Amino acid sequence: MLFSSLVFLWYFLPAVFFLYFITKNLHIRNSVLLTASLFFYAWGEPKYVILMLVSIGLNYFFGLWIGRMQSKHRMRLAVTTCVFLNLLLLGYFKYFNFAVEIANSLLSRFAGGAHTLSFREIALPVGISFYTFQALSYVVDVYRGENQAQKNPLNMMLYISFFPQLIAGPIVKYHDIEEQIENRTVTLEGFSYGVKRFIFGLGKKVILANTFAEVVDAVYAYQAADVSQAMLWLTALLYMLQIYFDFSGYTDMAVGAALMLGLRLPENFAAPYKATGIVDFWRRWHMTLGRWLHDCLYQPLGGSRHGRVRQYANLLLTMLVCGVWHGAGLTFLLWGALHGLLLLVNHAFRHLLRGSLAERVLALPPLRALCVLVTFLCLTVAWVLFRAGDTGTALHVWQSMFLWSDGHPLPLQQGLEALLPGGLLEPRLLLPLLAVCAVIVWALPCSQHVMLGRADGSRPWLHWQPNLLWAVALALPALASLLLMQGHAFLSFRF
Repeated sequence: MLFSSLVFLWYFLPAVFFLYFITKNLHIRNSVLLTASLFFYAWGEPKYVILMLVSIGLNYFFGLWIGRMQSKHRMRLAVTTCVFLNLLLLGYFKYFNFAVEIANSLLSRFAGGAHTLSFREIALPVGISFYTFQALSYVVDVYRGENQAQKNPLNMMLYISFFPQLIAGPIVKYHDIEEQIENRTVTLEGFSYGVKRFIFGLGKKVILANTFAEVVDAVYAYQAADVSQAMLWLTALLYMLQIYFDFSGYTDMAVGAALMLGLRLPENFAAPYKATGIVDFWRRWHMTLGRWLHDCLYQPLGGSRHGRVRQYANLLLTMLVCGVWHGAGLTFLLWGALHGLLLLVNHAFRHLLRGSLAERVLALPPLRALCVLVTFLCLTVAWVLFRAGDTGTALHVWQSMFLWSDGHPLPLQQGLEALLPGGLLEPRLLLPLLAVCAVIVWALPCSQHVMLGRADGSRPWLHWQPNLLWAVALALPALASLLLMQGHAFLSFRF
């Protein structure tokens, strides 16, 4: 079930609200949320509810077991076993065929292809990467003593399966939400903030992300050799905007839906395209995943505690894991490796300039803007690898982006007209829409700051006020979203 679907908006969500608010008993409300969450997940693939429940049960019992242990050695053995079993489940459903593909490639290269392994028809359970990482973070935190083992299995089930963040995050630490599960109140102010935040996200997804997806999908379905260099650069830019508005839009809706129910989820985005470097980007993009990788992989590997060479090796390995976490394919692995190399270069550059006059000069507004532009261009090129279906397509697109074609590709205007017959986006509307997106991405504050203010209590120059102008600003994207809604799946669902 999609947040941006009529079934969710007109039937599921009102039914949940009705059942949730007819009682003030917190235990009944939690039962309503748990039942709704299981139904939400079962809507698309009922059989995989069992898999999710197995994952929840596995981590619940390991959490109890580890919480009762006194021996550090036994605790380490138990948490290692738990991590292995979780990764075994994730690996089978997400990476089995990818492993078979690699094995067959090696057999073909070194054994003449005499023996090959067979692929299996394994459907990827939606959200398995997210709820597996979330469950693992709970067990690891119990092991580290950062939270007590949860004795109530229903609370554990609600923590993992809570429908606003179940299938695409944010990845929530248990100690960040434990108190809210056991003791919370719903206020009119919080509910209204949630509604407004949800509308922001819905508009991002339906009006912007889905519209850009039409162009991107059409170009990638076309032969790149017959598309102009300008068209490919435009496509790369549109995909950058598509994935940003898609994923941040989902997060806005997830956080908004949770706020309407009295729960505060962690933020996941902080204007990532304003980043002045790749290091800064990963502190702003998918922040909960970044924290999970930092706490559960980078730091256990040694972090930066054992010298610069070891630090760089740990960074590269962490980003390789980040890449394959996003998808079972060589393109995702290489995307992670590329970001790892960019992080190494950025870290080395920052270390070289630390404390120097050049560092202070680069902090000046004009050069800071230049750093943002360079970072943005690096991200644009890297996202091509993320979007391409295979490495051959990615290399072909890169070649066409950076080298002049000897053929006769379609000019930009004709290309848009040929590739988008009868689409929602007309070529003449593209430039104004890009201008609007540029304002949203680089000029406006984050949606969470607009609604709730900054962490220090201050308000940005653009903040919510109960007036007619803001009412219109919310009503227009809400109405437009309802009119344009076509049920496009979120990109993050495949992770």
